Amino acid sequence: MTAKLRGEAGQAFPIYVVMVAGLLFLAFAFFTVGKAAALRNGAQGAADAAALAAAQQSRAQFQGPFLASLPERMLDMFLQGHAVTGCPAAYAFAAENEAEVEYCHPPSTGSERDEISVGVKTLKPVGASVVPGMKRTFANGHATAVIEWRCPTWRSVDLNDDSIEDVYYFSCRGGEMLTIRTGEPLDWPRVSKILFDVHLVDS
Repeated sequence: MTAKLRGEAGQAFPIYVVMVAGLLFLAFAFFTVGKAAALRNGAQGAADAAALAAAQQSRAQFQGPFLASLPERMLDMFLQGHAVTGCPAAYAFAAENEAEVEYCHPPSTGSERDEISVGVKTLKPVGASVVPGMKRTFANGHATAVIEWRCPTWRSVDLNDDSIEDVYYFSCRGGEMLTIRTGEPLDWPRVSKILFDVHLVDS
């Protein structure tokens, strides 16, 4: 009887080994899938941050061209043709998030908003695992940010009757009002956030 039980135990042992090995394989596979998902989330976060940074940097660089457009009544032309040049900020923010920029596209011009699209790749791969191909698999993220004109209604006043506009009045979304006097210093960091909105959009 004892010999029979030992025989059955001996036959069952390989089955247990296979079951444990299978469970370990599944555990490592789930771990790898989870790590890959976390890496993708990190890549998307890096892309979002990079695109927003590029748009914000571009908005900050609008000051000179924007002010130059006011006295000559060229505001409409400025809105249709201003250039987004914030890609250096995208590279910096991607690096801070352990990613590298694969592309940073200048926008197509438009009358009320400009887009800037950024694609990034993580610097670190998923790493070695039981899932084939993961050792050299990197995660990618893509994001598009827009710089949108917030003040569709505006008017100008020539106070000196010299054909040069001296004061501009802007009516912006949310009921905000803004007055710009062309001969006075301008707090552009504050003013630019009133004139232009920066946000992410579906790409």
